[in-house]
Amino acid sequence: MKHLTTSLAALLLSSSAYAQYSQTAIKTLLYPQTKKVDTETTYFGTNVADPYRWLEDDQAADTKAWVQAENKVTQNFLSQIPYREAINKRLETLWNYEKYGAPFKEGKYTYFSKNTGLQSQSVLYRQIGNGAPEVFLDPNQFSKDGTTSLAGLNFSKDGSLAAYQISEGGSDWRKVIVLKTADKAQVGDTLKDVKFSGLAWKGNDGFYYSSYDKPKEGSQLAGLTQYHKLYYHKLGTPQSQDKLVFGGDKTPRRYIGAYLTEDERFLVITAANTTTGNELYVQDLSKPGSTIVPVVADEKNQNSIVENVGRKLYIHTNLNAPNFRLVTTDVTKPTSDNWKDLIAETKNVLDISTVGGKIFAHYLKDATSLIEQYDLNGKKERAIDLPSVGSAGGFGGKRDEKETYYTFTSYIYPPTIFKYDIATGKSTLYKKPNVQFDPTKYESKQVFYPSKDGTKVPMIITYKKGTVMNGKNPTLLYAYGGFGVSLTPAFSTSNILLLENGGIYAVPNLRGGGEYGETWHLAGTKMKKQNVFDDFIAAAEYLTQNKYTSKDYLAISGGSNGGLLIGAVMTQRPDLCKVAFPAVGVLDMLRYNKFTAGAGWAYDYGTAEDSKEMFEYLYKYSPYHALKPAVYPATMVTTADHDDRVVPAHSFKFASRLQEMQKGSAPVLIRIETKAGHGAGRSTAQVISEQTDKWAFMFYNMGVPYKGAQ
Repeated sequence: MKHLTTSLAALLLSSSAYAQYSQTAIKTLLYPQTKKVDTETTYFGTNVADPYRWLEDDQAADTKAWVQAENKVTQNFLSQIPYREAINKRLETLWNYEKYGAPFKEGKYTYFSKNTGLQSQSVLYRQIGNGAPEVFLDPNQFSKDGTTSLAGLNFSKDGSLAAYQISEGGSDWRKVIVLKTADKAQVGDTLKDVKFSGLAWKGNDGFYYSSYDKPKEGSQLAGLTQYHKLYYHKLGTPQSQDKLVFGGDKTPRRYIGAYLTEDERFLVITAANTTTGNELYVQDLSKPGSTIVPVVADEKNQNSIVENVGRKLYIHTNLNAPNFRLVTTDVTKPTSDNWKDLIAETKNVLDISTVGGKIFAHYLKDATSLIEQYDLNGKKERAIDLPSVGSAGGFGGKRDEKETYYTFTSYIYPPTIFKYDIATGKSTLYKKPNVQFDPTKYESKQVFYPSKDGTKVPMIITYKKGTVMNGKNPTLLYAYGGFGVSLTPAFSTSNILLLENGGIYAVPNLRGGGEYGETWHLAGTKMKKQNVFDDFIAAAEYLTQNKYTSKDYLAISGGSNGGLLIGAVMTQRPDLCKVAFPAVGVLDMLRYNKFTAGAGWAYDYGTAEDSKEMFEYLYKYSPYHALKPAVYPATMVTTADHDDRVVPAHSFKFASRLQEMQKGSAPVLIRIETKAGHGAGRSTAQVISEQTDKWAFMFYNMGVPYKGAQ
């Protein structure tokens, strides 16, 4: 029986404020006896042991028993933290305010989402003009426990039909239900087993959607999903009769998406085998029997059609432009040798949206938003005046609209909705959240620090004004660093609890992300993945060297690819921090491509089968394999039983090995959420519960008293 002794009394040395809690010391922590099975795989002549591989079978009785035993240990530990309930109450209070989504128009209705505060899921309302809103869809009625969520919604062009997706327990496998919007009567049967799909209406006849063949053997959640297929579903016909449009044996691709241009003349198809880069195809639906024509025939770059005027296509691409550009071409000559720049590449990364016959250029400048408005001929009309430095999202809609909406946020600016007049460029406050947070008491500043190789990396640090930089501030360092994803400033209700208790929240923009375009992304992939870990380690060292915090008051956190980041950093530098939170992480780098759609991540990671050199590189940093007997930080691994994106086996195996290898007194726990997936769609109660446990675990293991609302 492995065991770990840790007590609240041991932490009293770091804070006399704990004296009142000395009688509630947490007793000796006994981990479950996790069996080891002789299992190994040979890669290029190297035998790799994998004694916890049996935990990959999430359907097995012994795996389920292990999950129950680990959760029991975790909840027993957390329940003894004396201020856990106070943290929970505070988070419930902070969360209990009305939250709105930006309005959008479909047919004669304006739709918007609203959560009264602590509802499990936000409710979708609609209204005509300034009339009284009515409920259109209430996901809280989808399931008794609030764990079934609205996962997608698409309307026909005239707004008379709506197709919506639901996710049960957070799974990526979805069901699709079609309604007549006039009376909300269901049309046809429910479509099942839809995954990674949009819904693209073709008039009122039917819609395009994408999915995989669902695994027939083994786990329905973990089974490998290799090839995506694009189907057309005609309303009133059974799903079994849906027509295969693209994919399958003739054109096997792991990811296929489809959408129509607003005039419904062109079907646009994107296809790829990895998460970076895509082929681009177009079909002229105005000509019966027309073929699907390639626009970009390889996956080397990212390409999408964002608008058309008749035969003229507007294409957003990073072909020969790592920071992206907007080009135009005629559909009769769609290939790149005929493209003409409309908005040329700049030093800032470009994204595009359209509304009201205008083009909105969304630029990232050091991970913050700059928005400019252009006409369809590429003439710049104005730069949009944003409320502050932060992140702006929106500026989308139909061609005939005169106004649009956008949401602005930052680490100290709660998400606020503005109405934007397209003709004048005037922004008007539409909805401001009544959250218990006073931005004037806090500051958020950006710094640039050197990584191991001298590369300058940006980081935004947020804290209460007047905070004394004495190295004793509880600090959470959060990052991602992969797949070209950009971490831009965003408000977090949960983080209020940290900030109002004198804590610091820091977010570096690591290589591997998209903050500086494809060049920045590629600098953190495959044989350069170590750059990501080095960038993060350098961020932690910057914070300690500049007295924001110190090792004893630093927690590190990341989810999914960010969970890989935390796992790799804590195995390479177990002395770096006091607490670690690897969430839903990719932690076995030799087998990640064996589950669900994991093979598609190979562009970023490479695989152990690629070459001896790639195998050795992955094997060296793979968190599960890199664990050795050492003194590791207090760790709470988090995952969920319905995560079919990054299967929970990654976390199961890592936690088991970490419990085995821990030579220090800090706890190693795994928190396994039930009826939840990779993150999206969780109920409010699930979110608050997890955040409660995170802050309680962090403060307790740092020996920092929770002071309550400040």
